[in-house]
Amino acid sequence: MEFIGESCVVFLLLMNLICFHDSESIQFANFFLGQPPRLMDKHKQNRKMEWAGREKHMGGIPRKLVIMAVGAFAKAVATLLNTTSVHNADTLIHLVRSRPPGVPLITVSNHMSTLDDPVMWGFKGFPTSDANLARWALAAEDICFKNSLLSYFFRLGKCIPITRGGGIYQEHMTEALERLTDGAWLHTFPEGKVSQEDAPIRRLKWGTASLIVRAPVTPIVLPIVHQGFEEVMPENFMFGKRPPFPLCYKSINIVVGEPIEFDLPKMREKAISMSRDPSVPSRGWPATSPCGLDEAAQKCLYSSISEQIRTVMESLRRFGTSILKQKV
Repeated sequence: MEFIGESCVVFLLLMNLICFHDSESIQFANFFLGQPPRLMDKHKQNRKMEWAGREKHMGGIPRKLVIMAVGAFAKAVATLLNTTSVHNADTLIHLVRSRPPGVPLITVSNHMSTLDDPVMWGFKGFPTSDANLARWALAAEDICFKNSLLSYFFRLGKCIPITRGGGIYQEHMTEALERLTDGAWLHTFPEGKVSQEDAPIRRLKWGTASLIVRAPVTPIVLPIVHQGFEEVMPENFMFGKRPPFPLCYKSINIVVGEPIEFDLPKMREKAISMSRDPSVPSRGWPATSPCGLDEAAQKCLYSSISEQIRTVMESLRRFGTSILKQKV
């Protein structure tokens, strides 16, 4: 995936220095000129780089360029190079475009390849070029944020770095919560890693559930399950490695479900009663969460929500499999 061309980079740098002469401009200039950051060590700068993810960074021009380029790439892979069919696409498009003001959206899906996002949004009729409508996504820090160039690119692409094994209270989960507080759309892969096996949906990580509970306005949670990306970008294509480019002439099948309804007050009460079991091990979480639950109750609640999501996703997976069998 190609980054911004050299002339475009120079233009953006000059515009930034002329129009936005502040600490953010200095960080931006230091980044491209190879100067060490003044306020934090290089690793931390690569990992955070939050200034590049702000909507008003350089007037939003870099973000728009990246979103448009990535959207075009997704469209090409999904509709030109491969065949993509989507069940219930209207529900997804409606929630992205027209959900009530201030109400956040969380989409959850299985994780079949490193190209699931953004290609799963490249189907016909989906708005891929509008930076305001584009999703925020949780992205693996060790893959997407391992150097300055990648960090800057993925920040412009509205990605939030997540540290594997860092837990649900790691610093950037707070950033994800802030995006939900703004009423934004956030996409997550709650399985936590890529799996290309034709197998039931695995046990989900609790990060998504924690965001649902902690968000000031309960998000709309929309499940999505897809098949076919494991053929477009197989993990073991040649010598145990992925292909350098997406493969062509494959079939991608995407099943969009209906929003999942959670009876959070009732689930909280049940979690509190179940949490009185003294055998529940401690993880060192906050003694009392922002939603008023102790650690044991949080575990019960997050586990219950995650299992409800997993059950719905598994139903969609089976439905998608039945659709594919009918096509054969």
